[in-house]
Amino acid sequence: MDRVEDVSDAWERNAQEWLAWARTPDHDAYHWRFNFPQFTQLLPDTARTVLDVGCGEGRVGRWLAARGHTVLGIDSSPTLTAAAREAGGYEEIVCGDAACLPWPDNTFDLVIAYMSLHDMPNPEPVIGEIARVLRPARPLAIAIVHPLNRPDEDLDRYFETLRFHDAITRGGLTMTFDGVDRPLSDYTTALSRNGFVIDRLTEPRPSAADCRAEPSLTSAFRRPFFLHIRCLQPR
Repeated sequence: MDRVEDVSDAWERNAQEWLAWARTPDHDAYHWRFNFPQFTQLLPDTARTVLDVGCGEGRVGRWLAARGHTVLGIDSSPTLTAAAREAGGYEEIVCGDAACLPWPDNTFDLVIAYMSLHDMPNPEPVIGEIARVLRPARPLAIAIVHPLNRPDEDLDRYFETLRFHDAITRGGLTMTFDGVDRPLSDYTTALSRNGFVIDRLTEPRPSAADCRAEPSLTSAFRRPFFLHIRCLQPR
């Protein structure tokens, strides 16, 4: 059985799959039509210095940079960080452990962790580091796999920490998604311990029009796939 400790290594093993999945035009409808557009509603409009935690191949950072933000990123995958640097958009990209961020205290106006905390062995020290580098009263925006978005047989084990390993084929491409299922309280407790107060929590849902245009989204119309959280440190 895969170990929680190995989840970051799995993303490096699957990096070429992810590059094809993320960069093939119009392929990742779950990101472009549904998850990310609703996630951006948590983000400020004014230009900021932003840290992209778990930046992967960089599509979120490129989107932010195109809108005037100064973006720095960190990811544990050498292949994906190299691809992100080559594609541009980032002021700086570090290949390293997000539980040990290489930036000084109070550096960033905004930190985002878009679909990355559930891909880490332990999110709490990462959240602690985010709290350190984030300026006072500035937002942290998180997107994760919804804690209820797991196989039916695992729902009876909801309060356990479980590795998942899902190979999905769509449009002629296969991507192996590796991550960790945790109860929602694991995330909220880690946020609270590090001084964060949740400002907004949403369960995004695709529109009926998007489901008609992209039938693969229909399952997410019926049950939650993702969870979005915005929080602040009121200090």
